Amino acid sequence: MKRQTIGCIVVFVVGMGGWSSCTSQQAVPDVVNAAADTASDSGGGTEADTNTASDTSLEQVIGATEMAADMGIGMGIANTLENTTAWETGWGLPEISNEFITGMAANGMKTVRVPVAWDTYSVNGVIPDDKMARVREVVEMIIAADMYCIVNIHWDGGWIRNEGNDNEYQLTDDVRVKFESYWQQIAAEFSDVGANLVFEAMNEEGQYWIDGIVDGTPDYASLNELNQLFVDTVRASGGYNQIRNLMISGFATDIEKTCVAEFGIPTDPAGADKLLLSIHYFTPYSFCGLETPVDWNGIVYPETTWGTTEDTALLLSLFEKLATFTSIRNIPVVVGEYGVTVGGDDYLRETDSRILWMTSVLQACLENGFVPLLWDGGTEVNRMDGSLSFEFQQVLTMAGL
Repeated sequence: MKRQTIGCIVVFVVGMGGWSSCTSQQAVPDVVNAAADTASDSGGGTEADTNTASDTSLEQVIGATEMAADMGIGMGIANTLENTTAWETGWGLPEISNEFITGMAANGMKTVRVPVAWDTYSVNGVIPDDKMARVREVVEMIIAADMYCIVNIHWDGGWIRNEGNDNEYQLTDDVRVKFESYWQQIAAEFSDVGANLVFEAMNEEGQYWIDGIVDGTPDYASLNELNQLFVDTVRASGGYNQIRNLMISGFATDIEKTCVAEFGIPTDPAGADKLLLSIHYFTPYSFCGLETPVDWNGIVYPETTWGTTEDTALLLSLFEKLATFTSIRNIPVVVGEYGVTVGGDDYLRETDSRILWMTSVLQACLENGFVPLLWDGGTEVNRMDGSLSFEFQQVLTMAGL
C-alpha cells in the first residue's frame, strides 16, 4: 500500500510441529555449487558459478515451499523506509531499532517485510551508499534475530507504473531500464547475505492496462515481462542471488486479477520451487482502509463493522480461489499485506469487528498454507519494543497461536 495507518504485517507461517527456527547463513555464499546441482536435477536453470566454501546445508538451499511453511506469522514495517518525505522518519515514526526487531521476534514473529523507497532518494539512478547501508543494517538486525527478511521496491512515487505522466499504467523502456538497474544494485549489495533474505519484485504497482485505460483490458504481458526481468536480473548477480527465494508480484497484488490464465510465472534459472507469489488483502476496503466518504461513481461511506455471513463467505471464496490457482501453478503464497485501520474520527471501527476481520484473515491464511504479513505502522506492534496490542494478542489467541 501507499502510506496508510494500517498495521504492518510480519510474515508468519505455522509449521506442523510448532515454531521452527530460521537458520542464519554464512557470510560467503559457498552454496552455489549445491544450488546449481539442485537446478540441474530439477531440469531447469543454468549452472551457477563455483564460488566455494564448506557448508552446503539444507537450510542454505531451502525451497520456496519449505520456506513458506517455516516463515510463521509476520509483519511489514510500514511508513518508514518506504516513505517519500524524509528517509525513515518522514511520516512520524521512529528509526528502526534493534530493540524493536528483537521484541518482534520475542513476541512470535518469524518474518519481517522491509518496504523501501529507492528511487526517491537516488541520484541519477544510483542508490546512495548511506541509504543502501541503512537498509543492510536493518536486514542484518532481522536475520540476527533469527527471522526471515523480505526486501522490495515499494510504491516510491509510483514510477513503476508511470504514475502521473502521459504513459500512466503503461510499461515503457525507461521503466524497464531503471527497474533492472535498481535490482542490479540491490542484488549486488546483498549477494553475500544468506538465503534467509528474500527479494520481492515490487509492491502493488504491478498493474498495467492496454492503452493506459484503467479498468479496461489488463496488460498481463507487461507485468509478466517485468516479473521475468526481476528474476533474471537477480539470478545474474552472483552469490546467494543465484539460489535465494524470490517473490513475484500479482496483478496489483489483487486475488481476482491475478488468478487468471494470462498471469504468468517466470522461468527461473535456479530451477523449480524458488519463487513465491505476493498478494495483498484489504477486502472490503470500505472497512479496512476508508476513513472518509469517497465519490466512486456514487458516494461510498466507510464501514465500521464486519462479520456478516456474506462478509465471511466472500473472504473464504477469494482465498479458495487463490489456493486453487496457486496449487495448479505450484507456487506458494505470501499475503504480504493485510490489516484494518481504526478508522477516522467520524467513522471509528468497532473493536470486535477489527479483531474478527484480522482473525478471519489470519485463519484463512493458515488453513490454506499462505504466509500472513500484517501491514502495520505502530497500531498493532509497538514501534519501540515490538510488543503487541491487546487487539492483536486477541487475534493470535482466537487463531490458536
